[in-house]
Amino acid sequence: MKALLSIKPEYVERILSGEKTYEFRRKIFKRSDVDTIVIYATRPQGAVVAEAPIVEVLEAEPQRIWERTHEHGGISKKSFMNYFRGSNCAYAIRLGKITQFDQPIPLTDYSDRISRPPQSFVYVN
Repeated sequence: MKALLSIKPEYVERILSGEKTYEFRRKIFKRSDVDTIVIYATRPQGAVVAEAPIVEVLEAEPQRIWERTHEHGGISKKSFMNYFRGSNCAYAIRLGKITQFDQPIPLTDYSDRISRPPQSFVYVN
């Protein structure tokens, strides 16, 4: 199963360059069979640009996640802590080898079941 994640373009660039190998989330999938992340770059690009297998998902309080992942997180500590402000739990999705698409794919062309970008993520087959 795949999960399509909405990610800001600045972080998508860092993922594609290999600088960012962890994607951080406040909430994680309820399904245990999600094994692939589909990367949707939010506006202004607004398209599906890549996929990556999930290597592992870390779960801990934000400070511990920062300590374990910051060298490969592609985000400043200030931005990381602001994102997790008020959260007791943080998730870090470690991405495997990125498969970048030759051309960005409009969301409606990628899946006829998804009409608009998800706030966080949506499951796709």
